[in-house]
Amino acid sequence: MDEKAMLGEKNIGQRQSNLSIVLPAYNEEEIIGKIVQRLRTEYPETEIIVVDDNSKDDTAAMAERAGARVIRHLYNMGNGAAIKTGARHATRETVVFMDADGQHDDRDIHRLVDKVEEGYDLVIGARSADTHASLFRGLGNKLLNIFASVMTGHRILDLTSGFRAVRRGPFLEFLYLLPNGFSYPTTSTMAFLRSGHPVGYVPIKARKRVGKSKINLVRDGMRFLVIVMRITTLFSPMRLFLPLGLLFFSLGLGRYLYFYVQTGQFSNMAGVLFVTSVLIFLIGLISEQITALHYGLSRLQSRKQGDPP
Repeated sequence: MDEKAMLGEKNIGQRQSNLSIVLPAYNEEEIIGKIVQRLRTEYPETEIIVVDDNSKDDTAAMAERAGARVIRHLYNMGNGAAIKTGARHATRETVVFMDADGQHDDRDIHRLVDKVEEGYDLVIGARSADTHASLFRGLGNKLLNIFASVMTGHRILDLTSGFRAVRRGPFLEFLYLLPNGFSYPTTSTMAFLRSGHPVGYVPIKARKRVGKSKINLVRDGMRFLVIVMRITTLFSPMRLFLPLGLLFFSLGLGRYLYFYVQTGQFSNMAGVLFVTSVLIFLIGLISEQITALHYGLSRLQSRKQGDPP
């Protein structure tokens, strides 16, 4: 073996020894063993963690048998909670999160890690438009991406993808912000962008999942608005509240001018619209200060605990 090949193998080994792969799993006994086996073969030096979210089947046993380190929740806490548990228990510098249902191709992991090594703190596997499970979900994700891009001023290719690689230190800073449900990708993406951490994207194709989806279209469709509000409050509230305030002020001004020209009197409706515009502006201003305070306290707490900055 020549010197170049030996150096390449050494770099691969170093990369794997600095990598943790976390799979949140709930009732995935059909596929979890095969996924872990493939990961163990492809990345023998990598730490593989399966967080079993109190599955009712043999998910934990299958994962353990295949060679993963299994952490069990005492009760079902949610996908986001499993992600947080995995991040806390990971011991390597770079952490890759991927679904345990067979949607994500393990051969794409090295592409995400390559992007992290370019200097990005968060790298998202951006799914192509033809890989969403349904037209409803694809349209919802598209709308979320557009809205988030407008709110942040950054082009966001896939806000909700669960296939992502992060630097563990910065990710731990925002752990307290992450919800326990399925909207953790949205929250973590907005938190990284809001704090100035570089976010990159790698195009991927997702497979059809094995088994039944844990996402309920009615329940999670209702959460769409909640996610939109989280996007607003986690990044820059004034980007939403300021235009809304100006809109109501303009409506009030128009109503006042029209009514004054017609009657020579002040319009009560114009007064209501003026007051509403001021209230919206003040709510946005307060939200902006709370958001800044949250991120400031997060970084201060991280430094006090000795976590990486």
